[in-house]
Amino acid sequence: MSENPSRARWLALAVVCAGMLMVVLDGSITTVALPAIQDDLHIGPAGVAWVVDAYVIAFGGLLLLAGRLGDLLGRRRIYLAGIAAFTVASVLCGLAAGSGMLIGARFLQGVGGAMASAVGLGMVVGLFPEPVDRAKAFGAVGFTGSAGASLGQVLGGVLTEGLGWHWIFFINLPIGAAALLAGLRLLPRDAAGRTKGGVDVPGAVLVTGGLMLGVYTIVEGGPHGWALAAGAIVLLAAFVLRQARAATPLLPLRILARRSTALVNLAQVLMLAAMFGFQVLLALYLQNVQHYGALGTGLAMLPAALAIGVVSLLVAARAIGRFGERRTLLAGLALLTVGVGLLVRLPAGHLDYATDLLPTMLLGAGFGLAATALTALGMADARPEDAGLLSGVLNTTQQVGAALGVAVLTALAGGSESPVGGFHLAFGVAAALLFGAFLLATALPARTAAVATAAEPPVLVAN
Repeated sequence: MSENPSRARWLALAVVCAGMLMVVLDGSITTVALPAIQDDLHIGPAGVAWVVDAYVIAFGGLLLLAGRLGDLLGRRRIYLAGIAAFTVASVLCGLAAGSGMLIGARFLQGVGGAMASAVGLGMVVGLFPEPVDRAKAFGAVGFTGSAGASLGQVLGGVLTEGLGWHWIFFINLPIGAAALLAGLRLLPRDAAGRTKGGVDVPGAVLVTGGLMLGVYTIVEGGPHGWALAAGAIVLLAAFVLRQARAATPLLPLRILARRSTALVNLAQVLMLAAMFGFQVLLALYLQNVQHYGALGTGLAMLPAALAIGVVSLLVAARAIGRFGERRTLLAGLALLTVGVGLLVRLPAGHLDYATDLLPTMLLGAGFGLAATALTALGMADARPEDAGLLSGVLNTTQQVGAALGVAVLTALAGGSESPVGGFHLAFGVAAALLFGAFLLATALPARTAAVATAAEPPVLVAN
């Protein structure tokens, strides 16, 4: 048993969690405010998707590059630069008077979020080298994510209805400024140049450009859709070739040659596509069809966030320790498939929340099981020299899945003349994606992770 961590380490962890809270908070707040943004700026379904995807694509496309820069220039420096960029971009989002400025500022937010997120977990590893303390620290990070999602859905409604949607972005200014000032004082300086070699900037440009063009094709394709899709495929193929030949690739292909790694990441793409798209669609349905306000929408979706947080912190680790990662993953995906599948019966008329929506919100707890098990499986075979890379790959596929899910499912939902027909189709496709992830998970190896030490969330005290 290691000694209690020092006050300085816990304070430094609090700074890292504050930055992560801002990034997570922004995601759930923005989801609740999307209908208000759509009405105020007079943008269609495709524009709504890009308000989300501009952020997600920049975030996902730059994670590997940001992690590499952290190894070369120092994680503290990249983290603080990311927090600063995210804060400035949030102010620009709040000042946006049109969709173009908002989408551009959201892209800059994604850049800052990628910088902070890519090195944040690495900083936690450096702060807590002892396994038990590290497990508690990661528990604090997990709790930050679930708390941010829960708080964001309610706060988004309060700010949107009380002050206007612009304030969902202005709220990041005090949080970001506090995290930046505290980080300058409390985060320990780390050595730069831990990794030799240069940065694969061409690889980062190719993968980000390919992902952005691919999502644009899905959202805006039109008569030139096939040409745009071909362009996206060419860029991503060029990225793969670049990784095979680059001296210091962003993504060494040997990593994806592992069958379990490939299956985990593909399952994660399907799961995040379904769940992130479901979150956006449900907010649109509640406000556009059921005429809920922003606050009512946040409160309606709050039980899912609370259930996910509780299961992530108090159930998932124990379930993995007892039943193994694969069984825990299968159980979580089964709950999610049933829960999202129930939404195909949402009414065009009066919604009975207790029978029509609450069961799905409670079954959303399956995400707490599935996400934790997927992470454990994805990192199970990591060698010391691959741990950071595998973490980056998992983060990247999360963002790719989220972006594609929002693009595809919002396009399906907006393509029907029926007020709910498009939503029914989109929710049905989301359930099918989750079932596809379930089928992939059945092919994963059965193993049990020794993660019991992460079962109890830590109490952060500075003494």
